[in-house]
Amino acid sequence: MSDFLNKLNMVSMSKTDARMMNPLKLAFLGDAIYEAYIRYYIISKHVLTTSEMSKLAVKYVNAEAQAYIVTVLKDEFTEDEWTMLKRGRNQKTGSRPKHASVSDYRYATGFESLLGYLYVLNEKDRIYEIVGMAIDAIDRKETL
Repeated sequence: MSDFLNKLNMVSMSKTDARMMNPLKLAFLGDAIYEAYIRYYIISKHVLTTSEMSKLAVKYVNAEAQAYIVTVLKDEFTEDEWTMLKRGRNQKTGSRPKHASVSDYRYATGFESLLGYLYVLNEKDRIYEIVGMAIDAIDRKETL
């Protein structure tokens, strides 16, 4: 167990090791990271009941919204980030999306892979930047 806890305290993984990781594992991690950042944003900016906060979180954390984020922010990603996003997008998950198109689901998986990739590289500032732009993109979409 102590070896596992030591790994959690890692400074960062090398880019080579991060690129070698299965993109679906990175998406699994990125999904949790994105949800946590969105939840933190909601509790810091809104006074709502837990039920209202959950409903608001869905506005940002769903396949359609994440696919939209990728479309809007496409030019903001570096070549390396776009490569990781596409690797995640192109993975076969083995499951069918319940509430999204296949295309949206794949782009959402790619977005989550990118966030997981940045996390294992300890690129927290870049994650903040991307999540901030994502929030702005979804909020602008709501006002259109």
